[in-house]
Amino acid sequence: MNTEKQIEFDKVKEIWAELAITGYAKDVIANTGVILNEMELRKQLRDTTNSRMMLEKLGTPPFQNVTEMKEILMLAQRGDCLTPYQLERVEKVLVVVERLKDYLARGKQYENPIAYYEENLDALPQLREEINRQIRNEAVDDRASKALFEVRTQMMRTEEAMKQKAEQIIRNNKECMSDTYYTLRNGRICVPVKKEYKFRIPGSTIDKSSTGSTFFIEPVGVAKHFEELQLLRIEEDNEVYKILYTLTAMVSEAIPYMEEDMKMIEKLDFLFSKGKLSLELDCVEPAINLERKIVLREARHPLMDKAVNVPLNFALGRTERGIVITGPNTGGKTVAIKTVMLNNYMAQCGLHVTCKEANLCMNSNYLCDIGDGQNLQENLSTFSAHIKNVLDVLHAVNKESFVIMDELGSGTDPAEGMGIAVAILEELRKSEANFLVTTHYPEIKEYAKKTEQIVNARMTFDKETLRPTYQMIIGEAGESCAFYIADRLGMPARMLQTAVAAAYGEEAVSLYHFSNEAILNKPSGTKIAKVKKTKNQAKYATEYQIGDSVMVYPDKKIGIVCEPVNEKGVLRVQIASRKIWINQKRVKLHVKAEDLYPEDYDFSIIFDSVRDRKIHHDMERKYTEEVIVHEKKDL
Repeated sequence: MNTEKQIEFDKVKEIWAELAITGYAKDVIANTGVILNEMELRKQLRDTTNSRMMLEKLGTPPFQNVTEMKEILMLAQRGDCLTPYQLERVEKVLVVVERLKDYLARGKQYENPIAYYEENLDALPQLREEINRQIRNEAVDDRASKALFEVRTQMMRTEEAMKQKAEQIIRNNKECMSDTYYTLRNGRICVPVKKEYKFRIPGSTIDKSSTGSTFFIEPVGVAKHFEELQLLRIEEDNEVYKILYTLTAMVSEAIPYMEEDMKMIEKLDFLFSKGKLSLELDCVEPAINLERKIVLREARHPLMDKAVNVPLNFALGRTERGIVITGPNTGGKTVAIKTVMLNNYMAQCGLHVTCKEANLCMNSNYLCDIGDGQNLQENLSTFSAHIKNVLDVLHAVNKESFVIMDELGSGTDPAEGMGIAVAILEELRKSEANFLVTTHYPEIKEYAKKTEQIVNARMTFDKETLRPTYQMIIGEAGESCAFYIADRLGMPARMLQTAVAAAYGEEAVSLYHFSNEAILNKPSGTKIAKVKKTKNQAKYATEYQIGDSVMVYPDKKIGIVCEPVNEKGVLRVQIASRKIWINQKRVKLHVKAEDLYPEDYDFSIIFDSVRDRKIHHDMERKYTEEVIVHEKKDL
């Protein structure tokens, strides 16, 4: 089980880590857990209080992330020459150390113990001043040494002499030049000479134009100055490296002091991050006890908006070890148990808590079962995951544990769930641990009422506004308020009375008084459109009989009815030598059969072929393998 995640301490850590500057402090925050040593816990809480007092008196201290600085010192220690950029980073860290010393020194006037960490910091002023004097803008300054200044001055003179020489040659040979300005080619100063005059200007051809009409020549006089400049550059590099190696050696000698400075910066960053969190969440220092007592006055969940959060007053451990919290859904039961455990957990991590006042006990471990815990990967249902978590809790619980469980016994048959909930509570009671559980089972309320060291508590609910008040009253059992909510939302009294009788028996109905006497209105909704039934065959049979002579429209052909109208209003008519199926609406009676044929007339003479009549005759007299094939109806 991940207790920190379930009670949302991981989110508190995210806020806390944002208030830290150094990578070290962020790592310590990420790995922070409960402190089991009483002396260490009290020291950590004092540090949090003292750092907050310093922040309130003097503001935010100067800190800098020193991760890069550690890498630079490692390079210096193994003998690498530090670059001007790296030396500037060293100088900036020393500036931070100096400012931090000043910040802490000012805190001594308040006799704050943290202020005396100033004595463990060494700003190394000589090293800082040397770097500041010799390194500027990530380069070695001209005046870093007398020799470097002279070399760079000579280099500037030589460069100027090269330019003047090139300009003089251009002025003296205007007719040979394709332009009036000298140019740089491959780092050399050249004059642009026309192709036809390239032999008039003594020197080396460095480049030519894309068309080949202009040659860029470095005159002999300019080349002489360039060679002199190259020698000066070598001399400059030697002097620069000499200065850099000297400063690197100074840094290398100061490594032990700087490492101590960085450790102190990281430690103080962590201490002040706790004070910043206390200010950020408006916390107070809790009192710590070993008597298994938990007292919170006006406690808040640190992640909830203060403007909407309702403070919680809570006490546990005077005579009781467990509290069973009941009340309506959305009544704040889960938030309440999270608030209690989260504040206790923060206190045991050396942090201040979000309360007006708190007296909290140390716990050997924090155990919880919150949420449905459904695990699709392990194919666990809500109830299975719930029971698995509960068993993990019961395996780890002891008399110094703090346990919270939400919706105890939920996710299964109510009767069986209630039984399991009672069994779990009994095990928790026997363990002598502090525990908070929430439930809806009325039987659990009765169990808590008659069991020693377990008490009921309820979250209050405003029946008029149908809103929870988020107040906990210890010593009283809560009710679900489902009947009152349903009544206010318009459920008829007769339905609610049926519900009360089903839940608590007929005798309980008289204890409830519902105001809503309305009946359920059943507005007429949309109706299903049914297909109208066709006229039955009997009606059609009176109009058309086998043998009737009919007129077939629109062709107005005369036919004889060979099959009467079926249930779909279709009849079969023989026209000439073929039989057709046709809707009765397209035919009209011409002459009735009784007027055309004598009584008991054999219509097979008209409708059947000679072959079929012969086969039919044979079938009546003897066995035959002949078959009469009728046409398939195509309607």
